[in-house]
Amino acid sequence: MTHDQDIETLIVAAHALTRVAALETSNETPAAQWRTLTILRDHGALRIGELARLSRVTQPGMTRLVGQMTEHGLVEKTTDAADSRATVVDVTPLGLEALHTWLLQLTAALAPHFDDLAPEEWDALRTTADVLTRKLDRTRTAPIAGSAEATR
Repeated sequence: MTHDQDIETLIVAAHALTRVAALETSNETPAAQWRTLTILRDHGALRIGELARLSRVTQPGMTRLVGQMTEHGLVEKTTDAADSRATVVDVTPLGLEALHTWLLQLTAALAPHFDDLAPEEWDALRTTADVLTRKLDRTRTAPIAGSAEATR
């Protein structure tokens, strides 16, 4: 198997894992909401356009989603200090709590699928998760064009 095939297999498995978890929790909340909360947790406050880009939804779609999430107290909107025409979105403590609860539900839903893993397999999963986190953290820590941090 080539390195590219390994990466492809990992991507397909990760998608399957999240689909199974979402189905088994029977949670009706759109995946875009959890993705948006995760992006805001990891990147900090962002303009709606940049948040839409990172979440891979249209700007009008993100505007609707942010409106719904604001009504539920999960995010808050403010005017961008650098450009009063732009709106900045940030996650609230309630949003972080909701995300944490969702992640606990996902973990509980998936745990039975891993009950029979040998210690070496747990080590392999832990190593894989560590490598992915380390590699992806580089994209999380750099200021993003359009983020509140990058515009300061």
